[in-house]
Amino acid sequence: MSTEDSQSGENRFRRSPTGPAVAPPRGPAGQAPPPAPPVQPPRRKRHFWSVAIFILLVSGVCIRAYRDLSQPEAWHYWKDQYVSPSLTFSLIDRIDLNGAAQGRRALFVSGTIGPAAATLFRDKLDQANLAAGDIVLLASPGGDLNQATIMGEIIRQRSLATAVGGADALGRVKPAYCASACVLVYAGGKTRFGVLGSALGVHRFVTTRPVDDPVAEAQRISGAVLGYMTKMGVSSSIVEAMSETREIRWLSPKQALAMNLVTDPLGKP
Repeated sequence: MSTEDSQSGENRFRRSPTGPAVAPPRGPAGQAPPPAPPVQPPRRKRHFWSVAIFILLVSGVCIRAYRDLSQPEAWHYWKDQYVSPSLTFSLIDRIDLNGAAQGRRALFVSGTIGPAAATLFRDKLDQANLAAGDIVLLASPGGDLNQATIMGEIIRQRSLATAVGGADALGRVKPAYCASACVLVYAGGKTRFGVLGSALGVHRFVTTRPVDDPVAEAQRISGAVLGYMTKMGVSSSIVEAMSETREIRWLSPKQALAMNLVTDPLGKP
């Protein structure tokens, strides 16, 4: 190649239409150009948004929980279900009701009927897997009226029987008492055994929350109790016995049998 050709080639390279050009540096023959450095993702920014979203989610849950538990009723329900349940439950594999219902299984329920009693009761029944004709054995001073009616409805839906009493390790039943709202749970039994020595107590139901018209509220409660007892096959005379006093009135075996509250007396009334 001549010197002119070399100069003309150089002039052609430098006279590019886009202006002066600089040729890239050449490495050793046969060696590839070094790779471009990797692009680092913005880790700090992504981490910040993850933390921010997590905080927002936790805050939303906490605010909702606070709103749910800010009402006294909600707090009492939560406490009764998760912290300190007012009812206790124990499963009896074979129960002996003075010679009756032998071989039947029973769920012994004792304590006060709290605001979460029906939920706890349903869960325990599911775990116990009682069959129709098995026994719910009760020993309770009463408690929440609405929860008691729900428990009674659950008992009737599952065709379970009820009895009042406690039980020892061998399943032998001993006398106990069932008063106030507990009587509504007992009334849910398709068969309601009368254990000799056990007692059923009734009284007038009143509301503990403030209402505009206490008389109207008392009438509403009485009507609800009457409708429930009638549905369970109990005589309306039990509501009359309830309305007579605010103190516990203990029904004699003959009275409980006459009201059809007890359907199968195990002892002579």
